[in-house]
Amino acid sequence: METFTIYNPTCLHFGRNIITQLPAVMENYGKRVLLVCGKNSVKSNGIYQQVMEQLNLAHAKVFEYSGIKSNPVIGDVDAAAKLGRDNKVDVVIAVGGGSVIDSAKIMALAIPLPNKAWDLFDNKVKPIHSLPLIAVLTLAATGTEMNAFAVVQNDQTKQKPGYYSPLIFPKHSFLDPQYTLTVPANYTAYGIVDLIAHALEGYFGAGETTLTDKFIFSIIKEAVEYGPLLMDDLHNYSYREKIMFAATCALNGTTAFGKKSGDWGVHGLGHALSVLYDVPHGASLSIAYPAWMKHFKESLEPSLLLMGSNIFGVTSANETIHCFEKFFEQIGSPTKLHQVGLSSSVNEKELNALIENLNINKVNGNHYKMTDEDFRQILTNAY
Repeated sequence: METFTIYNPTCLHFGRNIITQLPAVMENYGKRVLLVCGKNSVKSNGIYQQVMEQLNLAHAKVFEYSGIKSNPVIGDVDAAAKLGRDNKVDVVIAVGGGSVIDSAKIMALAIPLPNKAWDLFDNKVKPIHSLPLIAVLTLAATGTEMNAFAVVQNDQTKQKPGYYSPLIFPKHSFLDPQYTLTVPANYTAYGIVDLIAHALEGYFGAGETTLTDKFIFSIIKEAVEYGPLLMDDLHNYSYREKIMFAATCALNGTTAFGKKSGDWGVHGLGHALSVLYDVPHGASLSIAYPAWMKHFKESLEPSLLLMGSNIFGVTSANETIHCFEKFFEQIGSPTKLHQVGLSSSVNEKELNALIENLNINKVNGNHYKMTDEDFRQILTNAY
């Protein structure tokens, strides 16, 4: 087991109608608010109105930036940061899923700076301060509500890197499973895939930590047990809260204790699909993970056997991979490239474009290293 430090300063508020605690929280952070949200869903389903009601009770002055995309772009981050900077906001409040909260994390860093936000990703500027961030989660998926990571893409350079800073832990996150009841079936499925992928990235990282592995198995088992039930009953509060809590635990540090690092190579593969073809993040992962497992099966065999026996009750690496693939199919997430608009058979032009993007983004695993030939074989497995 590696030496490790546990640090997570986010105060998580979980449960039905938990947003009513927002005015008391706001007393610590000022009155001038940059409110960030997506396109239309939070306004059509009533969540926006509920948040605004609580902000009005807190006597907040709200400056709104809406329209964050599901694969968020740096241009929106810069535009929103300028709005916050010009209006001297005290706090950033993100109402949405991972894309909105990730964008808001970078906005909170960028508002105190004169730089373009992409300078943070290029390491041209090192932040020393961030505005406080409050998250109101509406999609169970990324775990961003309780971690210090953010992913934003640059459409000009075709890059989609991750960014880490302890400054961007949300100060408070509000998780009401009611806010996920109107999430459509496809994005519900993609969120379930994403939480499983986060747990797998931790599991396949370097380091032997038996208790952490058991945490990981429990998180994945929760998703495997309740994911299909939720897909059959999307308005079931009990199933929604179980998936929501599992998604938070999958990337709030629980799956990393005692590990040297997660692997994260599969997430990089998924990001290439998202930035080139606008594939939803979770959908990219249900395609990439089985293909990656098949390619590295020989090296992964002991890990696949242990995980497969604990989660699915199977006794071979092949069966474990098959179970994941069938589970993704069961909940309606794609497992092949042609299901997201790419060719139905191996296409050299698509392969070369993806490999080029993987190199531009310097994609690789922290533990299972990949060459261009590895990329080619993994992507071929996905056709």
